[in-house]
Amino acid sequence: MKEKEEAAIKALVAESGCAHSPELVEELIETALRLGRDKAPVADLKLFVRALKELRYASKVFQPYSDRRKVAVFGSARLAPETAEFKMAEELGRKVVEHGFMVITGGGDGIMGAAQKGAGRDNGFGLNIRLPFEQRANETIHGDKKLINFNYFFTRKVNFVKETDAFVLFAGGFGTQDEGFECLTLMQTGKAKITPLILLDTPDGRYWETWEFFIKNDLLRMKLISPSDFHLFKISHSCEETIAHIQQFYRVFDSYRWLREKMVIRIKRRLTAQALRDLNEKFRPILVSGEIEQTGMLPEEDTDQQWVVGSIFRGVQEEEMARLVLTPKKTDFGMLRLLIDTINESPTED
Repeated sequence: MKEKEEAAIKALVAESGCAHSPELVEELIETALRLGRDKAPVADLKLFVRALKELRYASKVFQPYSDRRKVAVFGSARLAPETAEFKMAEELGRKVVEHGFMVITGGGDGIMGAAQKGAGRDNGFGLNIRLPFEQRANETIHGDKKLINFNYFFTRKVNFVKETDAFVLFAGGFGTQDEGFECLTLMQTGKAKITPLILLDTPDGRYWETWEFFIKNDLLRMKLISPSDFHLFKISHSCEETIAHIQQFYRVFDSYRWLREKMVIRIKRRLTAQALRDLNEKFRPILVSGEIEQTGMLPEEDTDQQWVVGSIFRGVQEEEMARLVLTPKKTDFGMLRLLIDTINESPTED
């Protein structure tokens, strides 16, 4: 019966015209059938169906813009246009677009609406959540095809994390804190790709310094986090410094993926021999075995499709990019962030 079912699924997928990754589409169908055989509760089935529909639709909306890097901006929906934070968020949205990025916000008012306004309708996405209060779409993104309305916070968060190449957080309430800690947790545990996370405040603001005091005075003092976790975020007080930090992160580094235990880092320009020796000396303690090696495209990359979500190749063909290959301990992603920073500061051959 199993072989007959597998053959029927394969035939269905083939007839439907799903030529892209048909084996994964087949797996989706098999999982749905297992849910039916498991007699999953109706409430569970409704949740799974709606969540998958939301994820499918969001993927379709983002797909045409996959060649552009994106900056997600978080912050309070309650900050009014006359506040310094609102004006700064609008400036940030404008500067982000000037430097070739698109903007993603939660689609609401306040900081989100300000960043959206600065970016302009054509350069922004709104990931709106349906709430009984506060979270209506701002006037810039309202009615745009890049506004996506989510019923579930978790499907919305998945899209923020997988589509974003840098996070910028302004002052905010529980929601902003939730998004910030979620991003930090996912990067700290290796469940999301390492990206810049900037905590931005006005020039005279102390919102994030107060937050950092709690992190240092309580979490770090009690050894609930590690000193290297502080590499995962940066506090900034200007839009210029924030943009410069994001650009620096992608100066040499492009993206990375895992091939089983190996971390394969794609870089836009080859490092000098001395720079590679310096990397090995500085980061030897985080290696399980071997050294950091500089190579070309690995043979396994042709057959392995488990790419890090959000990988982008702009201006350089994938096979032309150099690789830094290492086998690191998967217990300290703060040090892997420091490794990326050091790569970006290293001399290159050109």
